[in-house]
Amino acid sequence: MPRFAANLSMMYHEHAFLDRFAAAAGDGFAGVEFLFPYAFDAREIAARLVDAGLEQVLFNAPPGDFEAGERGLAALPEREAEFRSGFAQALDYAERLGCPRLHVMAGLVPAGADPARLHDQYCRNLSWAAEQARAAGRTVLIEPINGRDMPGYFLQRQEQAHAVVEAVGSAGLAVQMDLYHCQIVEGDLETKLRRYLPTGRVGHIQIAGVPARHEPDTGELNYPHLFGVLDALGYAGWVGCEYRPASGTRAGLGWLRRALADGR
Repeated sequence: MPRFAANLSMMYHEHAFLDRFAAAAGDGFAGVEFLFPYAFDAREIAARLVDAGLEQVLFNAPPGDFEAGERGLAALPEREAEFRSGFAQALDYAERLGCPRLHVMAGLVPAGADPARLHDQYCRNLSWAAEQARAAGRTVLIEPINGRDMPGYFLQRQEQAHAVVEAVGSAGLAVQMDLYHCQIVEGDLETKLRRYLPTGRVGHIQIAGVPARHEPDTGELNYPHLFGVLDALGYAGWVGCEYRPASGTRAGLGWLRRALADGR
């Protein structure tokens, strides 16, 4: 059975952010992820991880001005210096938190932009970041995100993401395969898992119910079946639970209790 990590940016809103670590551990999670840690001192977060006995498995590099609607910088030619500065900050946090993976957001396609120029910039920035990460013992992840939730996002399809990883050709770069986004854009999830997991290019998996992005036992996907596929394929990584609880977080964790029981 996969190892599950609670996404503390979306889950446990009943608690202040720094109190979410203990809440997640109390509910049986062994790891956590979140979007951005930069509003908090890394020492505070590290202490909460240690106290709760949790592993930090993933967070995002700075995405530009998120509150103003920016969704990453990696594919934007005019923002290279800012991208590199932000990634250096992310690596510092990753070292302090013992986090092995950093998600780098590509960004929204500017009006009238040349897609080939964005692709070249994306690959150039990812090549640089992947080498920085590899030297520090970390991995950079890129994630296709559906255009309904994030209109205009540069990277939307699994095939595109894997082609980028192949083009960059660095051991420090992998794909973050979010099954929620993949279902909305492409579907055919079991086939895609069986196609891409054996390549070794998938560094992290995330889940949520489709279409409402609530608990994974709601909506159109059969996650118990997909968890079995992950087991059959020998996936040993984490599964991030990046969903918005329909009501209280703990009240909606029946799926986790069943999954953990099945794993025993």
